[in-house]
Amino acid sequence: MDQIKAIIFDLDNTILNRTRTFEGFTQSLLKTYFSHLETTDDISQRIIELDQDGYKDKPLLFNELLQELPWSVYPPHAELMEFYGKEYVRSAVLMEEAREVVQQLRSKYQTGLITNGKTDIQYGKIDQLGIRDDFDLIIVSEEAGVKKPDPQIFRLALDHFGLSPEQCIYIGDHPTNDVEGAANVGMNTIWMKVNQPWQDSITARPLHSITHLRELLPLL
Repeated sequence: MDQIKAIIFDLDNTILNRTRTFEGFTQSLLKTYFSHLETTDDISQRIIELDQDGYKDKPLLFNELLQELPWSVYPPHAELMEFYGKEYVRSAVLMEEAREVVQQLRSKYQTGLITNGKTDIQYGKIDQLGIRDDFDLIIVSEEAGVKKPDPQIFRLALDHFGLSPEQCIYIGDHPTNDVEGAANVGMNTIWMKVNQPWQDSITARPLHSITHLRELLPLL
């Protein structure tokens, strides 16, 4: 690892516990709009299912929810989008020991964050968690005009740090967007195994696979 100069992370389900964050948002949605129901367990599971671990386009998601769920009064689509922007950000939860691990690694390496998503939502979560200053570089796809797995978004980080791909390790949970995307520009990778299954079609091979961020410390 002597040649490694920078550790770059994904955000959702790598640094931020996206699963728990969306569950928190879902509970806020149910409390606000479905208090007329005796039980909301089935609705809660359906919302999480339709969200597809965050990969469902949010305007489409809320269109589907408006069609499927037993609303007492149908709110405007724009109202739900605004509610999502506020309550989802407010529900942000870190992965266990995420900040401690990042701060320890930062004593040895430069640190970066590359995340797909809307600028206001992603920075909103980052600031809700208070972690903006834990990274030397943050790239959000909407702001950058390019998203993972496009090689250009990873090259933006390389250009910023002034490093070659071999001097960086990228850590993320999505086999295609994170592991394959970073590997395609020559970065070393570590796969954070959370919800996304590995695809046999992916030829990139991470240096390591982990299930908890603390596993990084003896590796790096």
